[in-house]
Amino acid sequence: MTGFDVLTVGNAIVDIISRCDDQFLTENGILKGAMNLIDADRAESLYDKMGPAVEASGGSAGNTAAGIASLGGRAAYFGKVADDQLGKIFTHDIRAQGVHYETKAKGTTPPTARSMIFVTEDGERSMNTHLGACVEFGPEDVEPAVVAASKVTYFEGYLWDPPRAKQAILDCARIAHESGREMSMTLSDSFCVARYREEFLDLMRSGTVDIVFSNRQEALALYETDDFSVALDRMSRDCKLAAVTMSEEGAVIVKGDERIRVDAIQIRELVDTTGAGDLFAAGFLFGYTQGRSLEDCGRLGCLAAGIVIQQIGPRPLGSLAEAAREAGLI
Repeated sequence: MTGFDVLTVGNAIVDIISRCDDQFLTENGILKGAMNLIDADRAESLYDKMGPAVEASGGSAGNTAAGIASLGGRAAYFGKVADDQLGKIFTHDIRAQGVHYETKAKGTTPPTARSMIFVTEDGERSMNTHLGACVEFGPEDVEPAVVAASKVTYFEGYLWDPPRAKQAILDCARIAHESGREMSMTLSDSFCVARYREEFLDLMRSGTVDIVFSNRQEALALYETDDFSVALDRMSRDCKLAAVTMSEEGAVIVKGDERIRVDAIQIRELVDTTGAGDLFAAGFLFGYTQGRSLEDCGRLGCLAAGIVIQQIGPRPLGSLAEAAREAGLI
């Protein structure tokens, strides 16, 4: 099998994105800035109340795979959809980005996952996700040859919600390490961290996960501290390598005693923060699997994140490779 730079594993979701004000969030009981898991009835209700919307294939790890491919990397993806209209949209979109995607669709019930994303005037996104077919993802969907052929296998913390997915991830980690490869995860969301703090720490401390992605809030939540430097120090002891984003302050890369700060890029306008962390991971992992310095990996991550927040939708609309060349990064 042709080798891959990065295999990503996650919830295959179609995003339905609409703009709103803070009052709409309050009136509809939506927790701002979080990923809220909802049932089918709630999904239907929120969809009915939405204003004009844009549909875009998303899902955290899917966005990362698309970003890696846009940079010119070889990406693969595992994630479950249903055999329905949204499932066909998701499958078409990720393959059209040049990502290897062969996970088999499963029936029409439950339906393909969808996330109603409400973007407020400050660019913050509040996600309301019905996982649908994602909960059907399990060990039988792991393609061992793809894992073995991937330099890094990366999964989203959100995938820790569906129970059978946990075993699939552990199977990926075993195959990856047996093949001399590395395993990576993103903490995904501070509320996700609150649900699975001890399990996430165990994944790191046991060596199941080698590389961790986080934002500042997630790092603080993981270690239940208000002191960012304390969180970074503890993270450096718990995993081989970590990259922590800090919004407009850029990112810090943590490896042992090293702390490498990378500045965010200058942007014209903050439009939509959906996908920022996903694209940071894409840029970083692209650089990492090409043997670039950790500083360059961070700069590629900040570039990709900075580009995606200036558009609606979580996947790059233009070529990230071209942007990286213009910035002198590849």
